[in-house]
Amino acid sequence: MIPKLKSIRPFIGAQNFEISRNFYRDLGFEEVVLESKLSLFIREEIGFYLQDYYTKDWIDNTMIFMEVANTDEFWKDLVSLELTDKYENVRLTPVRVMDWGKECFLHDPSGILWHFGEFF
Repeated sequence: MIPKLKSIRPFIGAQNFEISRNFYRDLGFEEVVLESKLSLFIREEIGFYLQDYYTKDWIDNTMIFMEVANTDEFWKDLVSLELTDKYENVRLTPVRVMDWGKECFLHDPSGILWHFGEFF
């Protein structure tokens, strides 16, 4: 018998660890400091590790897809946070409809591309 899975938590890097920590807290994640250069960020049952480590090629090729219940509502909440005004290099791309569902995009302060979407 295969044991039940509980979670998957990717490790992502940060060009400026303090700025990224603030950004993810503003995005609604709770931070759990694990070490001086490593934190766990949790929201509901979703989590990821943020490390004080930056390699441009790695960060430029990091994408994370997070499934949300309603992309349109998530987008409205995302815009209301005014993250593009608070953080340099943060970019938002509005909801688009695809054959498989809907998604919108967020680039974090380091350049990591987040996809937030729902499946039809």
